[in-house]
Amino acid sequence: MHYQCNKCNNTYQISPLRYKCDCGSPLNLVSDSHVTPNPQVPGAMSLWRYREALPIDAETELVTLGEGRTPLIPLETDTPEHLLKLDYLCPTGSYKDRGASVLLTHLKALGVDAVVEDSSGNAGAAIAAYSARAGIQCTIYCPESTSQGKLKQISAYGAELKLVPGNRMATTEAVKLAAETTCYASHNWHPFFLEGTKTLAYEIVEQLGWRAPTHVICPVGFGSIYLGLFIGFRELQTQGIIENTPRLLGVQPDVCCPIYNAYLENATSISRMKQMGETLAEGITAELPIRSNTVLEALRSTNGAFATVNAADIKSGIETLAIKGIYVEPTSAVVIKAYQKFQQENIIQKGDLTVSILTGIGLKASSAPKA
Repeated sequence: MHYQCNKCNNTYQISPLRYKCDCGSPLNLVSDSHVTPNPQVPGAMSLWRYREALPIDAETELVTLGEGRTPLIPLETDTPEHLLKLDYLCPTGSYKDRGASVLLTHLKALGVDAVVEDSSGNAGAAIAAYSARAGIQCTIYCPESTSQGKLKQISAYGAELKLVPGNRMATTEAVKLAAETTCYASHNWHPFFLEGTKTLAYEIVEQLGWRAPTHVICPVGFGSIYLGLFIGFRELQTQGIIENTPRLLGVQPDVCCPIYNAYLENATSISRMKQMGETLAEGITAELPIRSNTVLEALRSTNGAFATVNAADIKSGIETLAIKGIYVEPTSAVVIKAYQKFQQENIIQKGDLTVSILTGIGLKASSAPKA
């Protein structure tokens, strides 16, 4: 098991402070993975039922709160073609618990005693919670505009909170100095985080009777869900468990949509797009994804697509879900209008089985900024 740069192919041994290549590019994890869920293993009712597919030694103590194994239900009870993966029901209220559990298990095994992370809220809460569970000191950098509910949650876990003026990109810049001397438990840079989010793909396929859906829709900022799904479905296909990978459909806010622009222009790279205004979907405002090359690889190799949503679309999505008994934060609700747009573009056709990922609970965003 080792790291490999996805740009220059340099390889590195795994170490606490190593999270990127010397060339500045993100690293991929190279390891063996075998999907063999076993109801008899410890943690069978969490994502750790796939332990043999995760890069954690068998004797390693797990840092877990029972994350994963979330419900998969139809949006309309009489229309089973559109299913919702309720990943906001993870312990801290977002899917980020998947990556946090695997990453903090790995870091604790390395003897790490302190971490830093930058986040728009959900990842910070997850890293703070699992750091507390692991007995690791944690400092989280967040934009000043982050929802108060998320900031209170981060502080409640005992993490030190540092608020940064400006947008999400400014927060990423602010954490870099601390990351030179303290382990950077980044949900965007650290490849072990994606090892947790890939279990979304495993669960969806298992819950569907070991078959893949036609499409999966998810919100995309830096892309930790999108890339996790890509890794997971690709591993399942490589092992012959599924025949084809689903088309991966991403959603971005119209005020900050660099991946959508690259998709629309059929570009060979993703260009930075300065955020043009406030959005309700605060969790997916990334001006330039760190793993942009891999995002494009996932988009093209799965014949994927992207859509954008505006404030009215997001509010409509929140209302549509709420009258079905589902209360999510605005970032999650982007998938509802996007599903309709993909239908209008004939990307999703009649009879296609589509799974939409709901990423964060609505209670976190009760004080989100107005758009």
